[in-house]
Amino acid sequence: MRLALTALLVREYDEAIDWYVNALGFRLAADDDHGDGKRWVVIEDESGRGILLAKAKKPEEQAAVGNQHGGRVGFFAEVSDFEAVHTRLITAGALFEEQPRYEPYGTVAVFRDLYGNRWDLIEPNLG
Repeated sequence: MRLALTALLVREYDEAIDWYVNALGFRLAADDDHGDGKRWVVIEDESGRGILLAKAKKPEEQAAVGNQHGGRVGFFAEVSDFEAVHTRLITAGALFEEQPRYEPYGTVAVFRDLYGNRWDLIEPNLG
């Protein structure tokens, strides 16, 4: 078994595409119109792992946008140049909850995306 995609509830497709592509650096892998306002939108990281951007429609879905993990960090972004990505995210409006920490496993800081979802930005120690 292989996990194919993980869904991420968003308010609007285009604002989500813009942020996750331009701020986080993912690439747009699919944007297919399924009619009646529905789209199949997938963003991918450099290794091809994808996130399905799912537009919240129902009230319970809309209420979960930005809090899909109950306030916990739900996403983990691994980078090779922490400082460059940290700066890019700040410029894009990401809210960092802390200053970068230097842990035995690498450099890490928790940030919130445009919806308030919590992410770990991690540059792992390689040696």
